[in-house]
Amino acid sequence: MSNPVFSNSAVFGDPRAQGKRGGQARAGQPQQPGYLEGYYTGQPQRSATASTVDAAQLDQMYGAPAATTRDTGRMTYDDVIVKTGGLLALLVVVAAGSWYLTPQMPALMFIGAVVGLVLGLVNSFKKSPSPALIIAYTVAEGVFLGGISYFFQNYYIDQQNAQPIVLQAVVGTMATFGAALFLFKSGKVRVTPKFTRWLMIALVGYLAFSVLNLVLSFFMPGDFGPLRGGWIGVLVGLVAVGLAAATLIMDFDSIKRGVEGGAPAKFAWSAAFGLIVTLVWLYLEILRILAILQGRD
Repeated sequence: MSNPVFSNSAVFGDPRAQGKRGGQARAGQPQQPGYLEGYYTGQPQRSATASTVDAAQLDQMYGAPAATTRDTGRMTYDDVIVKTGGLLALLVVVAAGSWYLTPQMPALMFIGAVVGLVLGLVNSFKKSPSPALIIAYTVAEGVFLGGISYFFQNYYIDQQNAQPIVLQAVVGTMATFGAALFLFKSGKVRVTPKFTRWLMIALVGYLAFSVLNLVLSFFMPGDFGPLRGGWIGVLVGLVAVGLAAATLIMDFDSIKRGVEGGAPAKFAWSAAFGLIVTLVWLYLEILRILAILQGRD
């Protein structure tokens, strides 16, 4: 997987591998009590050596409602949606506060960037999700995004013809998210091994390009580095937006695998965190493109 949040978690991995592990677990462990062919009975199932269940009890068992994923403590799409929405709301609120504090405390942006990077790595490689650390990451990213958004809107672009690029970037991010979700749900874009390999190669290439641009920025002038300014920067940004959109599709596929594979409910936090990471990257790329297009050239 391209997103380390999902690729480093076994519950979002290849369903065929999960099926093998699940089959071994079922073979070596007794069946969970209280379920009979997917129906909740409220009582442990009887073994083959137990006395025969009478007709009334069988009728009651099969007439009981089917156990839902929430009843069994498994992750649901609703869990992911609620947690992602909550984290996004927190991100926006913190970013708004950071926007107004940045003129007096510009260092907040850099503190948020460093703390967000550290917490992002910690959360990405944790085997079990930590809601507290995920929330802390969201707060740190909100501080960073509020500061850098203020910088782009009020410093980099030409104020005589200033456009609300922050609002435009937010709308563009949501539109791209919606388009990626539509393409995934409609089946027009499928996550195949070929698609995965292509995306991995493209992401590695983009990472190498970004590192090179960062190194060159220490020796050559440029607001975004020598390789990310002007029309070259716009083209690179469009490629990055495409990669972020493809990563979102991979994220959706990973979440689908987790839900269908019966991942524990707590991993909804991991799914929400993974989506936030991709959305932050997507927003920054769109914001950078808009800043270049309306810059002081």
